Amino acid sequence: EIREGRYNAVFHLVTAAEGAENYYTLENNAVRSETPEMARQLDQMTRAAWVGHPKLVVFDNSTNFEGKLQRLVNATAKLVGLPSSLARSSVKFLLYRKPQLHLFPPDVKYHVFEVEKVYIYDDRHRSKATLQEDSQYVEEYSFIRKRTQGGVDGGATDGGEVYGQTIVKRTNDGQEIEIKRIISNREYTNLYKARDMSRNVVRQTRVSFIWSMQSFNVHIYSEPVKVRDLCVLHCQFEEELSSVNDIPRDDIPFELPPFLDIGRRILPTKEDSKRYGAYSISLIDGSDED
Repeated sequence: EIREGRYNAVFHLVTAAEGAENYYTLENNAVRSETPEMARQLDQMTRAAWVGHPKLVVFDNSTNFEGKLQRLVNATAKLVGLPSSLARSSVKFLLYRKPQLHLFPPDVKYHVFEVEKVYIYDDRHRSKATLQEDSQYVEEYSFIRKRTQGGVDGGATDGGEVYGQTIVKRTNDGQEIEIKRIISNREYTNLYKARDMSRNVVRQTRVSFIWSMQSFNVHIYSEPVKVRDLCVLHCQFEEELSSVNDIPRDDIPFELPPFLDIGRRILPTKEDSKRYGAYSISLIDGSDED
């Protein structure tokens, strides 16, 4: 609860001792006393402590220090809704089977969560037609989420719960803007009463971990029943000036976890969104989606 209920996001800047060793020195920093090896160990421990936060972003040393700071500034701007020259793109892959947690490397720390996602009916939200007439948005909806802390590296569940609300806005140019806030148990209960009855409650088990300086989340659906055991790997990265959708799988600038049975990439097409997007999956059969 302390980890997830206090901060809307966690930004971790990897030590220069990991990937930029030539710039790691004790000469220009009076409070730095760690050897490069010790710095790497402490950095890994710090990253591991934040694994499981829903908005964990790791900034590695793939650019110079000025570039690293610019990525941080852009990520912060996007978080608070300000213009940014850096697009943080979401990439998703189907998994052929559930993660085999016993196959995770010993140094990969993972967290397991149970997630309940409830879409809210709000007649104050404008229709698509109205949105298209007077704004850059073509769709807007919201949902609430309850995350229950499960085991860490196969350990027992501790039962801690964290609640949040997300408003999603889709723009004319295909971007998706999410505005998130932490809410209380009481707010969650009250908002639950206004849930959209044309949609199922979505329930998932999520596995969060870091691999090769990249944060990953596996979503394993248990409800609705029609998609039970559907597994989707989520990962995010920053991309400047070009669209992530045009990047071939082999050119994605991070390493995919070799211990997962990864299938094809989920594309941002109407067909894939309808089959694999939680918003569409939640729709009860026979209900019409606007």
